[in-house]
Amino acid sequence: MQNLHQINEPVAIHQVLEQAASILESRIRGSEAFNNPDAVKNFLRFKLAAREREVFGVLLLDSQHRYIHFSELFQGTIDAAAVYPREVVKEVLQFNAAAVVLAHNHPSGVAEPSRADIQLTNRLRDALELIDVRVLDHIVVGDTCVSFAERGLI
Repeated sequence: MQNLHQINEPVAIHQVLEQAASILESRIRGSEAFNNPDAVKNFLRFKLAAREREVFGVLLLDSQHRYIHFSELFQGTIDAAAVYPREVVKEVLQFNAAAVVLAHNHPSGVAEPSRADIQLTNRLRDALELIDVRVLDHIVVGDTCVSFAERGLI
């Protein structure tokens, strides 16, 4: 049971968004919801939009593109995060994923992909292709979400 001190503490925006993502996650587990690009963007917006530092994660999906797990793999600074393909591959293998959606946030709010974002996506796609895992998309989360697939970048 919570004491009165805990009840009166202000709740941070990222805590509310994380709770919303958890609720959404429980409703979509095992469903076909991640075949819908808008559902993917909403989920990732809840997970990453309010973060003060750049965070890179991977949405792990089964062969029917159903949700398995979302893993936050790397945290960086306000404008960069080091991402290591080897660690991404390890995470994909651990969850036995057949497909992934890559995701990261831009704390500045500007979701426009950088040249480095595009190069990283290509490196990760090549690494995951070697183990027969499809990269379906890379979503950049800012004030809006930008989909590499919708832009023809994947």
